[in-house]
Amino acid sequence: MRGEEPNSVTTRSDDSVAPDTPLEDLVIVDERRSRPDLLGLIVAHTATGIIAVDEFHNVVLYNKRATDLGMFRDTLADGIAEAVTEVFITGVDRYFDFVPPSSTLGFLSTGRTAPRAVENVRCNARLAIFEGVRYALIFGDDDSTNQRVEATRRDFAANVSHELKTPLGAISLMAEAMLESRDDPEAVDHFGRRVLKEATRMGSLVNELIGLSRLQEGRIPDFAQVDVDPLIDDALAAASVSAEVAEISLITDDPIGLHVQGDRTLLLTALSNLLVNAINHSSAGDVVSVSRKVSKVDDVDMVCIAVTDRGIGIAPADQQRVFERFFRVDKARSRATGGTGLGLAIVKHVAASHGGHIGLWSRPGTGSTFSLYIPIDPSDSDTGSANTEELTS
Repeated sequence: MRGEEPNSVTTRSDDSVAPDTPLEDLVIVDERRSRPDLLGLIVAHTATGIIAVDEFHNVVLYNKRATDLGMFRDTLADGIAEAVTEVFITGVDRYFDFVPPSSTLGFLSTGRTAPRAVENVRCNARLAIFEGVRYALIFGDDDSTNQRVEATRRDFAANVSHELKTPLGAISLMAEAMLESRDDPEAVDHFGRRVLKEATRMGSLVNELIGLSRLQEGRIPDFAQVDVDPLIDDALAAASVSAEVAEISLITDDPIGLHVQGDRTLLLTALSNLLVNAINHSSAGDVVSVSRKVSKVDDVDMVCIAVTDRGIGIAPADQQRVFERFFRVDKARSRATGGTGLGLAIVKHVAASHGGHIGLWSRPGTGSTFSLYIPIDPSDSDTGSANTEELTS
């Protein structure tokens, strides 16, 4: 059984390494400090879990990080023990992934298994010989973030493939129908328009994917001062045609006379996406409004641009997911309007890249309000502070 929880490095033997033990690959620059003390300091504070096992499979040294990663708790974890055996037999280094066992502490207190803090550990087991004695050294690093990123990429690739297959399949079917209806001008015209609609939808999807990719990679142009009022006017002008076709009225409030630091094209894209989203989820005769005000969020003065619709609203369970890529509250409506499922994800990334955030209030059957918060340009801070609403993010 293991003794009390180690604070740094625990050794499982009374033997110690003499200060003059030659370790040719380790260079001590300051000879005033002893080699064992420095080695102990390094092992104790490294972010890598370290375990040393002798030929009798006894753990002779481990650090606290190894226990945090689940590599060693009273005994070696099963995957680690198997790697140690293999290294002693073959003498060949082994690289492997280790999934820590779930903790039972949460289950005992709540009746439910506690989620893993560490989902995957990237391990390396290798053989080392010291003064004629063989040891297996196991090093482990938390690889959970990489695993999550890879899972996200796989899901993203699958979603992109699915989204592209839909318009491509439609274009293929319409093209076949056009060929079969070549002697019917009305049918050719009908299917031709459908092909154009699906091609436009696919083009929009590709463009939004490229834009989202650039945002996620941090490829943001240099910021400049952006006037809020003309920005809103341009977004309303861009959405006016869609609103007219859908018989939606667009209204706005009075100018605010403030500026933000940012990329005007990205901010215009974000506002346009919010307006298109509001129009697509409204019924004929409804009103979509745009308002602006100054809010203080975590002691930072921000311009809040709110887009409000009186549409179908969003259920509470879906409100946290609407900013996910390809998530749609109403898939049938999205297909009818040509939505890509990326608009709100782009808005979220644009807000984050400008040091702001996106807020949402919604009630099913009543409508929704999406609020884009962007920090006020420092030169306007005194002007904006005069009439500021206090908020917390």
